[in-house]
Formats: sequence, C-alpha cells, structure tokens
Amino acid sequence: MEGKKERVGKRRAGLAAMLLPSCVLLAACILLTACLLHLRSELEELRQSLLYARGHGDVTVENGQFTESARILDNPGRGFYYMHGFRISDDKTDYREEIAKRFCRDEDTRLAMIQVNLQAYRDKPISAEGLENLERLFEALEAVDKQFIVRFLYDWDGEIDAYEPEALEVILEHMRQAGPILREHGDIIFTLQGLFIGNWGEMNGTEFANQDDIRILAEQLYEATGGEVFLAVRMPMQWRMATGLKWPSEDGVFYDGLASRLGLYNDGMLGSWSDYGTYGDQNKQEHGYFTYWNREEELEFQEELCRTVPIGGEVIVDNPYNDFENALADLKRMHVTYLNKDFDKNVLNKWARYTVSEEGCFDGMDGLSYMERHLGYRLLIEEAALAYEFRQDVLSVDVAMRNVGFAPLYRPVKARVCMVESGTGAVYSCGAEHELETLAGGNDAHMAAKVRTDISLAGKTAGQYRLYLEIMDERSGERILLANEQEPEEYGYLIGTVELQPVEGLPAEPEGEPETESETEPGAESDGTLEAEPEGGA
Repeated sequence: MEGKKERVGKRRAGLAAMLLPSCVLLAACILLTACLLHLRSELEELRQSLLYARGHGDVTVENGQFTESARILDNPGRGFYYMHGFRISDDKTDYREEIAKRFCRDEDTRLAMIQVNLQAYRDKPISAEGLENLERLFEALEAVDKQFIVRFLYDWDGEIDAYEPEALEVILEHMRQAGPILREHGDIIFTLQGLFIGNWGEMNGTEFANQDDIRILAEQLYEATGGEVFLAVRMPMQWRMATGLKWPSEDGVFYDGLASRLGLYNDGMLGSWSDYGTYGDQNKQEHGYFTYWNREEELEFQEELCRTVPIGGEVIVDNPYNDFENALADLKRMHVTYLNKDFDKNVLNKWARYTVSEEGCFDGMDGLSYMERHLGYRLLIEEAALAYEFRQDVLSVDVAMRNVGFAPLYRPVKARVCMVESGTGAVYSCGAEHELETLAGGNDAHMAAKVRTDISLAGKTAGQYRLYLEIMDERSGERILLANEQEPEEYGYLIGTVELQPVEGLPAEPEGEPETESETEPGAESDGTLEAEPEGGA
C-alpha cells in the first residue's frame, strides 16, 4: 500500500502542477498591465505633446438651432417692380436728376423695369447723340440700388404699324449699336425683355413674329450682349422658335448658348385659361412643337425651363385662374421671380383680402404679403452640423439649406464661414463649397443642399469661438438675407459655437514671436485653413 507520505507528496505535486499555469498567467498579466500602463503613459505623453504642438486641448462644439421666419427679405433680383419709361432722341439729356427724382418714390423694391423707346429711329440707325443719351441713361441707373428689367421697344400706344421699323435690318442694327452699352452695364441688368418688337414691346401684332425672324433677332441680341445677360421672350412657343429646341434640356442636362440665357416674360399671367393667348388648346403632338401647346403642357415646360432662367411679368384680369390658391399653384410651378406692382390692382387687392391658412409661420398672413415674400428665391438654414475630427485636428461644417421661394437663384452666389474668437475678436474666414443654385424652389421647396467646408484648427489657441455663415451675391458682394428668425450679425448668421480647451500646463503666451497668418479676401476659396481677416473684419 502507498504510504501516507507518498500520498501527500503526490497531492502537493498535483497542486503545484495546477498552480504553475495560474502563476505564469498572473505574472503575464502583471507584466502586460505594466506594459499597458507604460504604453498608456507614452500615449498620453504623445497626446500631450501633440496638443502642445497644436496650441489647444480638447474641442467641443454646439450646433445652432434654426426656425423659419415670415419676415420680408430685402434681397436683390426678386420681388415686385414698378415701370419707368424713357424716350431716346437726339436732344441732349442729363438723366441723373430725372432718375433721382423718379426713384426717390420707388424705395420698397429691388427691381425696376426700364422701357427704352427707340421710336425716333424707326427708319435709321441710332445717331451718335442718341447713343450718348442711352449711355447717360445707364450711367444714371448705376447710382440706383436696384437691378433692372430692360425692355427696348418702339411703341407705347398699341399702334405698332405706325412706329415699328419696316425693315428687320434696322432692328438688328439697333441691337448691335446698343450692345456695347448693355455689356458695359450688364451687372445692373437682371433681364432684357423682348426682341425690340411688337405692341408695347410684347412681341405681338408685329410682322416679325415668324420663326425665322424671331430666331435671327434672338441670336443677334445674344451676340450683341455677349451672352452675359438674361434675355426673355413673351411665350414658351417663341422660346422654342428662337432656339429651335423642343425642350429646355436633354436627359436633365440643360443646353448652353442662347438657350441657357433665354427666359420668359408673361404680361398676361393668370388672365384666362390661355393667359391671354400665351397658350393654345391643343397638345404638342396635335399642334407641333413650334406653336402653342395647351396650358398643362406649357406649365410643365416652364417648370423645367425656369430652373435655369427667370420668368416674371404681370397678373391681369380678376378671374378664377388668379384666385389665391390657383395663382399660388401656378406661380410655384412656373418659378416666378418678379411681378408688376401696378398690374392688375384688382388681382393684387384680391390677394390682399385673402387670409393664408397653413402650418408654420405664414399662417394668418394676407395673400399679397405671402406672394411678395415668395417671389424668386428665399433661402433658409434648416440645420447646421459641426463635428470635430481629433486626428486631423479638423472641424467639419455642414449646413443644410432649403429654398422655400418660388424660383432659384439665377445669379451666382458665394458662401463663406467666419470663425470669431469671443475674447479677442480675432476673425478667421474661409470659402465654403455649395450647390445653392441647384435649389429650384417652388414645388421642390422641400429639397436641401449643403454648404460645407473643413476647417483646420492647427495653431488656434484655446478659447471660445462663434461660427457664422454668410451668403453673398458674387457680382456685387451684397449679403443675401436668409429666412430664419435670427438676425444677421456683422459676419453673417450664427450657426454654432466651438470651444478649444487649454492644454494643462501650456503657457498663456507662447515663447518667441507668434506666427502671423495670411489674410484672405472675404469669401475666397480655401483649402480649409481659416485665415486671419484684416483688422475690423469683413
């Protein structure tokens, strides 16, 4: 039999065999823990060194909150307009005083129609004196804070046979002569209405309304203006005649050249089922592509076309087609940007008596005020998303915007983000990418587009910063007002705040000379590095 001592020895040996792996494992764990603590310490030292190099510690962001407003927006290139007529002749005229007198009573609009009557030259080229007067007129208009709907015509009385040139070449020559002046002052011209022909310049009653002459006139005016300004014809049918195209785009891609600059104007808008002869009663298959289509087809055509070129005009004759709800549906569909504030008072007053009933900030507003606020574009910040990426030390800025107006932005805009340090007032700005011109408004008012940029925070010191978004008209630099409750501040609309924490132990002021950041022009494109603005801001 096995002795007691042998049994005890075996038990001890077995216990030792069992404990040995545990001891090894424990030792390994202790060693691993020590390594991890050491690694953690090294990582923390590395992180601390990185933060020292960056000049700031952790970053926290807070996104702004946004609510739609019903306020009126004093933005360029949209809204109601008044008409002003000028007769060009050989008599020397100084228009500065007349322009100042007229427009002192026209302070509530950002558009105006300028009708230029060339009746004095119906049988000859415009004289040197006439061209000097035309130049003086546009020079005087430069002093007015408006963009202009310009219409050249020969007739103000509905008697085109008595006043319009008999020869097409005379009209073409007038276009060529006016071209240099129109190009020089193109920045103040919103659109050129008509092709110089027809009663009241509305392209009706003229012998030049056939397809060949309309095409020749449109191409000449496009060439004379250098393709730099929008043109407009009276009817969708005339657009197709002028361009030779059946539809404004192919597979969703819009045409270039004349087709890309040719819009519409409708001075019979909502006046009847045909908009007073603007539409026909047959469909395009029955009637042909280069003639009148029925109302539904022409509205569909305009909904597509006026995503890229503007339309406006006059609403006329009180009838069911311009009752508020019917009018609202069609103005949204056509993407209407501007309307005459004098025509038709019966229709406009009917809208003023209507009370809007809808969810949101416009509930209870009168219909005329509602229409005024929605003509053209109306940009709205829907949401801002600020996010910090530690490894790259980059703040990403994404702002979702909608266009709740009837029509797109037809002039290019630029966007910039400004970062303002709360303590010192230091301002840094960079350009932002956007696709705001793709927001068509109207029935697509629910669609959103991003304004975005990535901002490097390298070298930015600890502190609290406010982030602002500003949208500006690219040509004039004028700020575009947004349809949010918040008021714009010096650097735009507040979209959020950023706090850069200090690095523990980091001196308040770095030793040696501070690095100077280069200045950038407001709104200039950037690689994402915010650059210091000149003292005093934008």
